[in-house]
Amino acid sequence: MSHKLILMDGSAFLFRAYFSTLKQNLTNQDGFPTGAIFGVISAIKRLQKQYPEAKIITIFDAKGKNFRHDIYPQYKAHRKPADSELVVQIEPLYEIIRAMGLHFMCVPDVEADDVIATLSCYANQNNIKTIIASGDKDLMQLVSANISQLDMKGTVYDRQGVIEKMGVAPEIFLDLLALTGDSADNVPGVPSVGPKTAIKWLQTYNDIAGIKENATQIKGKVGEKLRNNFYLLDLSRRLVMLKFDVALPCNISDDESEQDVVKLADLYQQYGFSMWLKQLDNMPMLEQEGIQATEVTESTSNMVDVLEDYSQTLVLDSDVFNAMVNRLKTSKTFVFDLETTSLDYMNATIVGWVFLVDKNSFYVPVGHDYLNAPKQLDFKDVLDQLKLILEDVSIGKVGQNLKYDAHILANYQIDLQGISDDTMVKSYCLNSVATRHNIDDLSEYYLNHKTIHFDDIAGKGKKQITFNQVDLETAFPYACEYVIVTDLLNHVLDEEIVQYPKLVKLYQNLELPLIKVLLCMERNGIELDMNELSTQQIDIVQQMKDIQAQVFELAGDIFNLESPKQIQQILFEPEGLGLTPLKKTPKGAPSTNEEALKLLDHPLVDLILSYRTLTKLNSTYLEALPKQIDLNTHRLHTSYHQAVTVTGRLSSSNPNLQNIPIRSKQGARIRGAFVAGKDNVIIAADYSQIELRIMAQLSQDKNLLDAFNHDKDVHSVTASTMFNMPINEVTKKHRRRSKAINFGLIYGMSAFGLTKQIDVSIIEAKQYIDTYFDNYPGVLHYMDSIKESAKVWGYVETVMGRRLYLPQINSKNKILQQHALRTAINAPMQGSSADIIKKSMLDIHAWIGENNPDIRMIMQVHDELVFEVSESKADEFAHKIQGLMANVYLLDIPLKVNVGIGTSWQ
Repeated sequence: MSHKLILMDGSAFLFRAYFSTLKQNLTNQDGFPTGAIFGVISAIKRLQKQYPEAKIITIFDAKGKNFRHDIYPQYKAHRKPADSELVVQIEPLYEIIRAMGLHFMCVPDVEADDVIATLSCYANQNNIKTIIASGDKDLMQLVSANISQLDMKGTVYDRQGVIEKMGVAPEIFLDLLALTGDSADNVPGVPSVGPKTAIKWLQTYNDIAGIKENATQIKGKVGEKLRNNFYLLDLSRRLVMLKFDVALPCNISDDESEQDVVKLADLYQQYGFSMWLKQLDNMPMLEQEGIQATEVTESTSNMVDVLEDYSQTLVLDSDVFNAMVNRLKTSKTFVFDLETTSLDYMNATIVGWVFLVDKNSFYVPVGHDYLNAPKQLDFKDVLDQLKLILEDVSIGKVGQNLKYDAHILANYQIDLQGISDDTMVKSYCLNSVATRHNIDDLSEYYLNHKTIHFDDIAGKGKKQITFNQVDLETAFPYACEYVIVTDLLNHVLDEEIVQYPKLVKLYQNLELPLIKVLLCMERNGIELDMNELSTQQIDIVQQMKDIQAQVFELAGDIFNLESPKQIQQILFEPEGLGLTPLKKTPKGAPSTNEEALKLLDHPLVDLILSYRTLTKLNSTYLEALPKQIDLNTHRLHTSYHQAVTVTGRLSSSNPNLQNIPIRSKQGARIRGAFVAGKDNVIIAADYSQIELRIMAQLSQDKNLLDAFNHDKDVHSVTASTMFNMPINEVTKKHRRRSKAINFGLIYGMSAFGLTKQIDVSIIEAKQYIDTYFDNYPGVLHYMDSIKESAKVWGYVETVMGRRLYLPQINSKNKILQQHALRTAINAPMQGSSADIIKKSMLDIHAWIGENNPDIRMIMQVHDELVFEVSESKADEFAHKIQGLMANVYLLDIPLKVNVGIGTSWQ
């Protein structure tokens, strides 16, 4: 019997949706927050899809106190008021739910749980199969033969499921809650009684009545606390007991409401839910009402299921494969993906090929080798027939993160050509902060479709199997869904990005061609000097031992320097140093993180921080780098990511090259282990002060422009004007302070931040900043104008037109708004420098050409490009690289490039 009723705990979904979407900063075009609304409506739509025959009733907590506060005034007293950005979304959410034609209940003087309990009682009396959609464990007491609970992770609990998870049956779960209490709701329970003790008592004495009768038999302090707190136990039971007789606002069996399409369309448009607007039925009615629905493609209009317009074919027959190949040969574009054995692009092997032509998807398995796997097409035959198609530049290839697939093909000597679209990169160019750019998040954000996740078919953690071990019945729909969703995303993203010509140009001329450059860099890799790393590790371990000895001597005790709890005891407890903590953890304990320790003034703290720095360098680089060397190439191959940072900068992993410290002596030594091969040298070319130069360009400040146009040391010039002294009298200290100000202000640094940077009073810092702006008034004008512009438009731009959206720029939360304002100042500079170095990479890659044995571009880190070149041509190549980078983009001031040549990166 299918479920006929869904009781949705709207308040639980609301809070979860709000906090889970905070990082995405979802807003409409006016900056109004929409993350909580989006999350709850998405959950409703998933329930509608999962249980199409069921009636959904949404239940929310009413404002203000309820009858439990009359019983116990301290009920929920510890809860903080809801964030203002959550509160403002509640009424719009209610409006959308009503317009969807769903039953909506928000009953005063009771909680949503009581309404759900009353509806559950009705369902039991009428033998209606019902699901309670909620992550609230309190509602498990309602589970019965007719009623199950669906938690937020998609797990459904029946009576046996509750017993297995909670240790007791639903009918006595109320007693478990009363015994243990609930700190979130400030329900006291019995002091010192946790779930294990409570479950043991209930298993022994059946219920609370039995526990009371046998209280004298319970020994120890916990038994004494039980006997002394019967009144708390009774109070707690009254608080957690649900009402089953709430007067409901409507009759759910008779009252029916219909979807108000016009109002719903208006609300979707108002709050920026364009995809849901496209999915609405009855578009002619909307147009009669004057609502302009966005023109939609056949594949996205009126979708109940995004996959329903597409076919899926498992290709095990050579005739079917040959027919597919012929279609690929004659198509203008097709969607392409590979299923492989791992994410290690240098060593992964192909398990299956996935294609989509028009609305037809195909999965061609060639490497599933589990026990009794069906016979598949010959690996080499498939490879040979597809090679020419994949290398044909006239046939466009569409995919999601095609750099990875191109790597795998390169392992088989196939050079992927004709990349026409990459949905990951296109989404990133359109809006870097709207969502993460993997296929699962993009599908949910743009298509409102929850994809099959890899964990769903392969398992998690240590039990996860590789794709070649996944059975074909499971693998086939997963693989086909991937290319179908990629195709749908590509169409939707096309509709969006075409409205912004600058972003189209950025995508087509910069980011899309960069895929091939990054592919080449990653495959080139770099050589590591293993002996040098080993020597460094011996040195660093000895330094750690020396620091440890000094720490123990100062502390007068031996403890674990890697244990935050033991450090906390040594620093802050009376029997330790008794220092006053200046920062605390969310739970109120003294914080021992790096930021908190830096605020403390004590030699022991300085030693602990030094020890941590060395420990991190040792584990992150000296221990990890040798393990990351490829066994076949004997080189290190990092992975560059185009769609991670919000500003356009590249990031890297395995290893993260961007995080190797450049200012410390030890960090420089680590760079010394990155070396050139035999008869080669390393060239490192670095943009000098590029962000300050971009600030000069954007602000058009005359003094700043003059300094760069006449190749003056801008930090010395700043020091000369700020400290009112001739430039030849500027000391290192003066220059260091002016450098901190020059760079600090382009990151939106406040006077308070400057005090920590250069160790001056807040008054002195304020005077320095005022003097700076007196000398560079154009910079101040730019900062003020860019902040105002960002507030109006919600974004800032780089010199090449990349949009950097700032969802919190008009936030009512001042902390979030101030952060957005600082970002508005810096993002155009950081983003512009990222665009410029990417353009340099394209130009240099084009100059190098294919398979040039004398030069390889091997790394990009911040504003620096690194090459391995033939020693005999090093000077010639260094000069050429310097020229290409300096002339890559025309500014009103020259771009300066510093070049170094040596046997190692250091």
